[in-house]
This record gives sequence, C-alpha cells and structure tokens, in this order.
Amino acid sequence: VFPSLAQAQASVANEVYQELGQPSVFLFCPTEYCSSLCSPSPSKSCYLLTLGQELLPEIGVIWTGPKVVSQELSATLLEEVEGVLRRRPVIWDNLYANDYDCRRVFLGPYTGRAPGLMARLHGLLLNPNCELQANFIPIHTLGSWFQSELGSCAHPDHTGMETVAAPGDSQCPQEGSYSPQEALELALLDWVAEINRQALEPGR
Repeated sequence: VFPSLAQAQASVANEVYQELGQPSVFLFCPTEYCSSLCSPSPSKSCYLLTLGQELLPEIGVIWTGPKVVSQELSATLLEEVEGVLRRRPVIWDNLYANDYDCRRVFLGPYTGRAPGLMARLHGLLLNPNCELQANFIPIHTLGSWFQSELGSCAHPDHTGMETVAAPGDSQCPQEGSYSPQEALELALLDWVAEINRQALEPGR
C-alpha cells in the first residue's frame, strides 16, 4: 500500500493522533532515532525527510543525539535534525541508562550538553539508571542545568561543550553558565541531607 516505511509509519501515526483527539503531547519514535542509524546522515536521510514532510506538525519526534547513548549534544546537530524533521526534536537522553548493562551505575553530573540547547528542543526526557536511588544526582544536576538554561543569555555553542566555572571560584558563574562540578557538589550535599533524614525516620 505504501511506497516506503516512512510513509507507512507517518500515515499510521497521523491516524492514531487524530483518533485520540489530537492530544497535547503525542510522541513518535522513528526507526532512525540517532545520527549513527541514519544513512548517510540525518540531513540526507530519505526516511527522515519523508517523516518531516508527512508527519502532522503537532506530533513530537524523539531523538537521542549522535548515538543511542550520546556523550555530547551540540546545537549544530540539533539544527540539522530540526531542519530535516521540520520541528524541534524531543531528546530522549540515554546518558544515564544502564538497562543494557545493569552491572554499571552512572552517578556523575549531567554533562556534555552545550549551553543554549533548550531553545533547540521541543522537550527532554531522561532515561535513568534502573536503580531508583542511583538517580538522585542525575536528576538533581539535570535540574541545575535546566535552571541555568532558563536564565541563559548565552548563544548556542557549536562545540557541544558546557561553559565550566573554575573550581574554587568565589564568584558565581556568569548568568546562564552551567558547571557540572558545582552542580555535583550541590547534589551531593542534598543527597547526604536526604539520606540522614531517611535514617531518622521510625523503622529505619
């Protein structure tokens, strides 16, 4: 019935979206959901080009970045994806995901995301560690990054790296900058306080 996979998927997604009454949040995960899965590249992928043309504009499209688990996200890449999909992507961030190897747990700060990215996003979802308590630092530092983005006057950084404050700097970072190290220290303080609070609860 359909000349391509992309046209089939877009047709089904559009029909489901309309049948559900056009909900305010409706997300579509494409078969090519990161750069490494695109042939030959996101901007030249016939599959993504077709989705961009055929999918109703209100439908959000999920993207994980250069890879399934992306160490860095840059404004340049997001501009390319936005151009081909004709909408800002919803980032499904697998930075902390460990469902593919549960022997590993990721406890570091949210990092590798360029300042000014939020203006390029339709949304951001964090895929966490499978172990609930291990996600305190990831979620806490994501909140710090998000707050810095809200107050940011910075232009998108095409290198894909953060603006990092010097350790021990007595002055606050420039408005809009995000320091992973500073965010980690704040998260650790709050995590210790939370552990101590739970330890004092009856039955603990």
